[in-house]
Amino acid sequence: MLEKNLSSELVNTAYKAGLVIMDIYKKDFNIDIKNDNSPVTIADQKAEELILSDLSNKFPNIPVISEEAYSNGIIPDFSNEFFLVDPLDGTKEFIKKNGEFTVNIGLIKNGYALMGVVYAPAKKYMYFCDENNNAFELKINNNFSGSLKDAKKINTNSSKEVALTAITSRSHNNSKTDDFLKNYNIKETLLFGSSYKFCLIASGKADIYPRLSPTCEWDIAAGHAILKAAGGNVYSLDGNELQYGFKKEKFINPPFLARNY
Repeated sequence: MLEKNLSSELVNTAYKAGLVIMDIYKKDFNIDIKNDNSPVTIADQKAEELILSDLSNKFPNIPVISEEAYSNGIIPDFSNEFFLVDPLDGTKEFIKKNGEFTVNIGLIKNGYALMGVVYAPAKKYMYFCDENNNAFELKINNNFSGSLKDAKKINTNSSKEVALTAITSRSHNNSKTDDFLKNYNIKETLLFGSSYKFCLIASGKADIYPRLSPTCEWDIAAGHAILKAAGGNVYSLDGNELQYGFKKEKFINPPFLARNY
């Protein structure tokens, strides 16, 4: 499929995008509103420019479907293999300056999330999975050289018998979600922004994440791949694994449940 060390290449692309984002994060910036009423900043745009350029140079034969490009009507031809990119997931959290935002790069193969990287630059944590279906957490220090040697393998909390820790969206929670969770034995509910929620389940810090309000494919594909490699998965409410590449649905996901197995 790919001759390059994919996980290393994607981690380094996400890291560079994070540098761009954090440079803007420390300053004042303007906020614009897109046609779907969601906010966008220059950080979204600059990070996407870097990611698209990097992926084009590294993997010229793999199409990239990216949030801001899609918002501008740019949709490449794609078939069974493509990237899904959200250059700044959690723009609302970025604007609030609470650190709960991520860079998402996911690889889709035959409709399924195959590999991904999620980088939370304000928190300095990188999550990714490799070609051998292992998931990792990497603390990014100030002199990060691109090496993955210090990455720590992570796994979900596989126990199905104990009370669960739920995690829900900080900015998009609703009463339907609260009602849905009443079907489970929940001991604690955490609030968090962006795709970082998938990483918290992948690393065993949470167990279940229902999302009943709309999301787009680029919001979750990378996190889905990491969670799956760690022992969990993401399911539509009919119990099937979530799939990707639905152009006719404008890349909008159905309601889903991410969980630890």
